[in-house]
Amino acid sequence: MLNESFLTPAQIVAELDKYIIGQHEAKRYVAIALRNRWRRLHAPAAMQAEIVPNNILMIGATGVGKTEIARRLAHLADAPFVKVEASKFTEVGYVGRDVESMVRDLAEQSVNRVKARRQEEVKAQAAQAVEELILDALIPPVPRPAGMKPGGLGFGSSGGGEEDMPQTDAELNERTRERFREKIRNGELEERRIEINVVQPGPSIGVMGAPPGMDEAAMSGLQDMLGNMLPKKTRKRKVTVAEARKLLLEEEAAKLVDMDEVKDEALRQAENAGIIFIDEIDKVATSGGSGKGGPDVSRQGVQRDLLPIVEGSAVNTKYGIVNTDHILFIAAGAFHVSKPSDLIPELQGRFPIRVELQSLSKDDFFRILKDPKNALTKQYEALLKAEDVELTFDDSALERLAEIASEVNAEIENIGARRLHTVMSRLLNDILYDVPDKIGPNAHIQITAALVDERLADMVKNRDLSQYIL
Repeated sequence: MLNESFLTPAQIVAELDKYIIGQHEAKRYVAIALRNRWRRLHAPAAMQAEIVPNNILMIGATGVGKTEIARRLAHLADAPFVKVEASKFTEVGYVGRDVESMVRDLAEQSVNRVKARRQEEVKAQAAQAVEELILDALIPPVPRPAGMKPGGLGFGSSGGGEEDMPQTDAELNERTRERFREKIRNGELEERRIEINVVQPGPSIGVMGAPPGMDEAAMSGLQDMLGNMLPKKTRKRKVTVAEARKLLLEEEAAKLVDMDEVKDEALRQAENAGIIFIDEIDKVATSGGSGKGGPDVSRQGVQRDLLPIVEGSAVNTKYGIVNTDHILFIAAGAFHVSKPSDLIPELQGRFPIRVELQSLSKDDFFRILKDPKNALTKQYEALLKAEDVELTFDDSALERLAEIASEVNAEIENIGARRLHTVMSRLLNDILYDVPDKIGPNAHIQITAALVDERLADMVKNRDLSQYIL
C-alpha cells in the first residue's frame, strides 16, 4: 500500500495509469484533489478548518472508468471509501434510504479498517494466547507448587540423569506441555481434534415502533446497546487444531484492541480522508430543469437533501458525530437524457470541478486488453495457469478483439470497456469448458486473429444475435 504523503500528483497519475487507460484529465483532477488533502493537513492549524475540498463531477458514458478511478484513488490514499447510487435515495418522508446513510456507511467502513489494522498489530500477542488455549485443550494444566514457573527446573535439559526426572505432577504436566508446544509450532498436530469454547454471536435485537424523531443511527445504536446487555453465550465445538487457531485468533485479537481508541481514530480518518463516490447522479436530475410533476418532485427532494451533506454538516452515526466538511465527494453520471445544468443550481455549486471522460476508442480497447496490471487477458491467463495450461494472445488477436468490441458498441449500445468482458467470454468459453477434460495439463493455447474471427465475426454481422449480447 502506498502512502499518499510520498506521492506527488504526477506519481498518483502514474499509479492510476497502471490500471486505467486514458482519461488523463480526470486523473489529473483527482490527483490534485488527493494531494491537496495532504497539503491541508500540513497547513497552519488556523487555516486547516478553512480549506475545503473541491468536489468533482465526472461526466461520461458507462464503462469509461469513472468508478474505477475513484476506487483506485481511495486505494492509493489508504482512505475510507464508499460507493453509493443516487437513485437508491428518496426524499425524506418517502420509503427508501435517506442520504445521511452514506456517511454512516463511511463511518462503518472506517471503523472496520482501523479495527482490522489494530488486530493485525496485536496478532503475535494474540497467537501466544491462542497457543495456550490449544495447549489447555490438549493437556489441561495442573496446579503448580508455589514459586515454580512454567518451563523451569529441569525443563529442556538433555542430561538424562535422575535429577532430570519430574518430581511432581506439576513438573510432569509442564514438561508434557512444553513438548506439545514444540509439536504445535512444528505443525505436527494440525489434524488433531480438540474441544474448545467458542463465543456464540448474540441474537439480533429488533426494535419495533421507534419513537418519533429517532433516526437510523440512533436506532442502530439502541440495537447494539441492547445486544451488548445480553450475556455472551459460549458453546463447545470439536475442531482440528488448525481450525481452532483460526476461530480463536480473531476472538483473542479483539480482546486486545481498545474499541474506544478505534472509534476515535476511525472517525478522524472518515472526516479528514474519507471519499464518497455518488454514482448515477444524473438519475436524480430533472430533465429540462422543470422540476414539475410526477417523480421530478422526489428527485429534486433528493438533491436538496444532498446539499447539506456535500456542503458540510454533522451526521449522527452509532460511533459518534461525523462532520462532512472535509470529506471528498466525487459524483458521476452518464447524463444521456439530462444535463449537468439540470441539477438544481445549489448542488451544481457544490461540485465546482467538472470533467468529461472520453468514450473509448479501438486503440483504447487494445491497450486495456494489453497494458493494465489487471488486464482481462492476464486474468484469463491466470485462471488457466491454475490448470497448468498456458494461454497466450497475439497482438493481432488483441487488435481484432478491440475492433469487434468497438464495432458492437457503435452499432448496439455503448457500454464502454464492459463490452470486453462479453467479447472475451464468448471467445474463450469453449476453451474454459474443455479444460481439463479435453485439454489436459501442460497444453499451450495460442489465441490468434484467425481464431478471433472464427468465433466472433458473427457478433457484428448478425444484428439479431447481437441484440441479446450485453
